[in-house]
Amino acid sequence: MASLSFLATMLALGAGPAADARSDQLAKAVLASASYRAAVAQLDREHGRIVEDIVTLTEIPAPPFKEAKRAAAYREMLAKAGLGDVEIDEEGNAMGLYRGTGPAGGPVIVLAAHLDTVFPEGTEVKVRREGDRLHAPGIGDDTRSLAVILAYARAMKANAVKTGTDILFVGNVGEEGPGDLRGVRYLFTRGKYKDRIKAFVSMDGTDAQRIVTGGVGSKRYRVTYKGPGGHSYGAFGLVNPMAAMSRTVVDLYTLAVPKLPKTTYAASVTGGGTSVNSIPDAVFMEFDMRSESPAELAKVESRFKQIVAASTDGENAARDTREGKVSADLKLIGDRPAGSTPAAADIVRIATSVIQAKGMTPAASYSSTDSNLPMSMGIPAITIGSGGKGGRAHSLDEWIDVEKGASVQGMSVGLGILLAAAGAK
Repeated sequence: MASLSFLATMLALGAGPAADARSDQLAKAVLASASYRAAVAQLDREHGRIVEDIVTLTEIPAPPFKEAKRAAAYREMLAKAGLGDVEIDEEGNAMGLYRGTGPAGGPVIVLAAHLDTVFPEGTEVKVRREGDRLHAPGIGDDTRSLAVILAYARAMKANAVKTGTDILFVGNVGEEGPGDLRGVRYLFTRGKYKDRIKAFVSMDGTDAQRIVTGGVGSKRYRVTYKGPGGHSYGAFGLVNPMAAMSRTVVDLYTLAVPKLPKTTYAASVTGGGTSVNSIPDAVFMEFDMRSESPAELAKVESRFKQIVAASTDGENAARDTREGKVSADLKLIGDRPAGSTPAAADIVRIATSVIQAKGMTPAASYSSTDSNLPMSMGIPAITIGSGGKGGRAHSLDEWIDVEKGASVQGMSVGLGILLAAAGAK
């Protein structure tokens, strides 16, 4: 039988049906290897420990921009798993390196899960267990994945799994909302591994059949509308920034966008004003625009800016400006690039073949994950699930199911993808 490293090399050279056949052969060879089977057996034996890790990490709060305590705990876990070069970088990402058999300083495959949750500081994160179900905010998005990739590292070290390529295990910051992918952005643009990363696998959510191959891009703005303000009765007739803001919303929602590629927009958060009997001198609103297509996202963003400008011009033309005009200040508060990894890319073929070999049906999809950033840079990237089941993500009653059979089966998929991509021997 050909060596796995040879098969991986041949896979990288091919395309089309022949390459698909080689990816199937590579996946089957990895899944049949003694090292993979030994590592999966350890995941099975350590399932209770993995669940304990999920609980431990979930109960360490990690609101956006305040992930430091969880990152410190994760760094210690990575070190105890036996990884090398364990550290927390300047942005706050916790990471450790699994050395392959290639030369030091060579290519790296990144396996990452995000440390942060969407929930604000002060949210109760105590885990509640009901049979095989664990309930707590953030437990599935993305704390389970943190525990699973940690278990991979332990199983690989304990069973001396050899890979041709180095693997960087990362617990990254800044995936959710206002974090704006700051963790992976640093990793790929300023981090010490930035020029070595050849493929990126994000583990996010639970569905082991899902392969995110497309990154939904987004632009987010906070627009502050300002005016002279005044008494609601005595200054009646003066320009009102609230009217301009309202016109922006009304006109935005007349904008037609394509269903394919899916493109959306939303007026989402608002505030401002002084009192019920005052014309406000400042109000604000936050807007979210998304698309699977970079070109369509750019069109929506451009039209949105035109609408904002027209709304202020219209208000200044409609009412009295003797005390000053209405203006609008646009601040970009979120910029997630759109992108995709082609179906012909090695990492997608490998993931597809492993999932199929496990008796599951691969489901390619678009989403907004840490993979957006490398996809936009042309670096092969996918996002996969950590196994098991879960639901109610981003809600206070979020849950995962840790029934051992389905859990280990799901975890074995991600491990197979990782080892095949890294040229396990």
